[in-house]
Amino acid sequence: MAIKFQYNKTSLQGIEKQLKMRLRALPTIKNKESALRIEVKKAKDEAKELEQKLEAHISSYEKMAALWNEFEASLISIQDVKLSYRKIAGIRVPMLDEVIFETKPFSLFNSPKWYLDGIQLLHSLAKMGIEYEFCIMKINMLEYARKKTTQKVNLFEKVQIPGFEDAVRKIKRFMEDEENLSKSSQKIMKSKQASHG
Repeated sequence: MAIKFQYNKTSLQGIEKQLKMRLRALPTIKNKESALRIEVKKAKDEAKELEQKLEAHISSYEKMAALWNEFEASLISIQDVKLSYRKIAGIRVPMLDEVIFETKPFSLFNSPKWYLDGIQLLHSLAKMGIEYEFCIMKINMLEYARKKTTQKVNLFEKVQIPGFEDAVRKIKRFMEDEENLSKSSQKIMKSKQASHG
């Protein structure tokens, strides 16, 4: 990234201000990046754990597969999903608070005894599945924020800060050279005036 500047004091002050701003912001951005890395890892571990729990839950009920054929799946539906937001490393992430199910009325006398347990089981499986989806969403949001923050760190460290430092050096060198030339020409003028006088 080529930094545009002019060889004067105003330009130098502007560039020094930009450089200071980035040097001050860099540690904060790096901290945010490492916090996001930690949160992404935590969320991935949480997702893995939820996935294993869900699979274990499902496989433990596979032996009842024949009974599930009798179950009327339309009895249960998800009415609402309540969520809240939490800030994780400065990123607003949705959190699952509650899953509200709607269960259609059914006859306890005409239905198998295990129907109530089946309904509870489906509630817990559905809730776990939704929790897992929220976890994946959280991972994606945090991962995206981490990538953006890493890009910003790299932009500051590898492009902007060195670019501004280089511009400051060039302007200072130019101004010193200009000052030296001015002093030299003044000396020459004085010596010419002294020799003529």
